[in-house]
Amino acid sequence: MLTDSIERKYLARMHNALLAATAVVKQFAPGTFSVRDNGGRDVITEVDRRVSDVLREALLEQGEGWLSEEEINDPTRLSEDVVWVVDPLDGTREFVDGIPEWCISIGLAVGGVAVAGAICNPGTGELFLGSLNSGVTYNGRSMQASLRTSLDGALVLASRQEYIRGEWALFEGKQFSIRPTGSVAYKLALVSAGLADATWTLSPKHGWDIAAGVALVNSAGGCVCCIRNAKLEFNRRELLLPGLVAGSKGIVEHVLQLIDVKAAR
Repeated sequence: MLTDSIERKYLARMHNALLAATAVVKQFAPGTFSVRDNGGRDVITEVDRRVSDVLREALLEQGEGWLSEEEINDPTRLSEDVVWVVDPLDGTREFVDGIPEWCISIGLAVGGVAVAGAICNPGTGELFLGSLNSGVTYNGRSMQASLRTSLDGALVLASRQEYIRGEWALFEGKQFSIRPTGSVAYKLALVSAGLADATWTLSPKHGWDIAAGVALVNSAGGCVCCIRNAKLEFNRRELLLPGLVAGSKGIVEHVLQLIDVKAAR
């Protein structure tokens, strides 16, 4: 792991990178940029690539690996201990549609462990920053994950697309509220700051979707687990990870039981 002083330097670099990337995004408004829609949710804009370039310039230094959704996967990253895992624009569909539930996501993995995260939602002016040693800040204010020990009365964030497809029907009518929300990185960030109690997905996710959010939730005293007992490890050769559950330890244990019931049915 990183020493406190080195970690602070990484966090400063991440914060500056988010500010630079946000400045690029704000140059664009819906209807002013090109869009390629390959069907379903696969929407790609020129903004993604522009932001990826800015992040690479601001973050990457010699001896570090790089994994970005918008760039060709470079296998040389596998030999590096320190690796940046970034999603220049998570929630592209929401960005294109003008729904402020997208974000810029920067994760830092050391030895495969997500140790620091920085997530910014320029549409709402929210910035989440944190590391395992320093904790999490939300717009500069120290925050922590929910202390709830069960789902009773909890606010749970669901993938909007999963909700539309009916994948959350089993969870309706329980003793908790469900709020469909866009970007998975943004949902994890909200959970890390205690602005929601939990989130989960049964759909596989790429490392760049969740690295920053996983680091934030863990840094804020929360808990994140992959489903199907998979190991939550980053900078792997395989880019996809199984679905995950995030929240307090008590909530995560309860959700894993619910998911087992769903699988059994």
